[in-house]
Amino acid sequence: MGMDKNRILSVRELNLAAKQIIESGLPLLWVRGEISNFVSAASGHWYFSLKDEAAQVRCVMFRHKSQYLDFKPANGMQVEVLALASLYEARGDFQLTLEKMRPAGLGALFEAFERLKSKLEGEGLFDEERKRDLPMLPRQIGIVTSPQAAALRDVLRTLANRMPNVPVLLYPTPVQGEGAAHKIAQAIKTASQRAECDVLIVCRGGGSIEDLWAFNEEVVARAIAASHIPVVSGVGHETDFTIADFVADLRAATPTAAAQAVVPDRQELRQRLDQFRRHLLRAASRRFEQGMQQVDFLQRRLVHPAQRIQQQSERLVALQQRMRLAHAYAVQHQQGRWNGLWQRLRGQLPDVARLQEQQTNHARRLTVAMGRTLDRHDARLSALRQHLQLLDPQQVLARGYSMVRNAQGNIVQSSDGIALGEKLDITFAQGAARVVVQEKSGPQAD
Repeated sequence: MGMDKNRILSVRELNLAAKQIIESGLPLLWVRGEISNFVSAASGHWYFSLKDEAAQVRCVMFRHKSQYLDFKPANGMQVEVLALASLYEARGDFQLTLEKMRPAGLGALFEAFERLKSKLEGEGLFDEERKRDLPMLPRQIGIVTSPQAAALRDVLRTLANRMPNVPVLLYPTPVQGEGAAHKIAQAIKTASQRAECDVLIVCRGGGSIEDLWAFNEEVVARAIAASHIPVVSGVGHETDFTIADFVADLRAATPTAAAQAVVPDRQELRQRLDQFRRHLLRAASRRFEQGMQQVDFLQRRLVHPAQRIQQQSERLVALQQRMRLAHAYAVQHQQGRWNGLWQRLRGQLPDVARLQEQQTNHARRLTVAMGRTLDRHDARLSALRQHLQLLDPQQVLARGYSMVRNAQGNIVQSSDGIALGEKLDITFAQGAARVVVQEKSGPQAD
């Protein structure tokens, strides 16, 4: 950044300028070192130094970041931190502000985990379509784990409480340490080849990511995917996820949860069976009652042949009577219909005498009406003629008046509307003349 070299800065301005240079010049980066002078403040913020053989740097991790860590840092612990280099202005101390922190060496493990997860997911090993449903009541359950594992005791205890009569077969294998992944995979293959069980539990208790790493190996994932027996994974605690969890037909949060998933609770099952039994008894009772009611109904419908013949004979007599009545009604209805049509036909014949009389009356009324109409129109015409004669300009002109028009044909009513030398047309009662205005005067006052 440009700055005037002759300008005198305050300490605060100097520290602020240094802070801006550091933060803009160094990106967010990972740093590895040993924790020392660790202090957990009452506010929940962490303050410590990160050092190696040759140097150290102050670090701060605020509570809203540290609360998501699954471990508690301690002096002497080797860690890797994702941090932003900065400067604490108040004291001028160079420090790292931490975003993330993990035990040293886990970075490579996490990268390997993500690479294998992406690879197997791309091959479709995590697809829900390929995962199988678990049997409701397995005849025998297989367990792949260490005989010394506490998880085995939890699983056996849970199975005994829920369904003690289901046999359990153990396929022993180490679950951590050198070569554990291949031995776990071999145990799964053995269980699949023998086909002695209906469902297989692959489990171990909780631990660090290094302790659970055998279940993140590709050989274990492919063994689970190739198993002919449905596999339930119960590895670690509820927050632990391994590659085996994603490939298994069902992922259980814990070994105990895996045992609960493979067998129903016998108490719940008994209650359900008892409920089904009660429903079945009620359904059978209702069916029996419906059957007895149907027998009674059919018994009432069962009639002696002689009685049935008598009923049919009576029905036949009734039908004959109804047929005779229907025939009589049809004949009567048809006769009435013919009479009605005859009356309508007679009503349509013309009455010539009455029509002639009506014609004579109409002619007489028409003559009278025409005479009255003509008289009324003659009287109106005479009145209009007299009125028209009164308005006729010729009558006015005959009394000595004349009508004067200018060159445009407009009637001149005042001398104000004409000019000297203007030509005017004068119309008399008989004939007309054209004159030139030589002199004019204003209108006379009343």
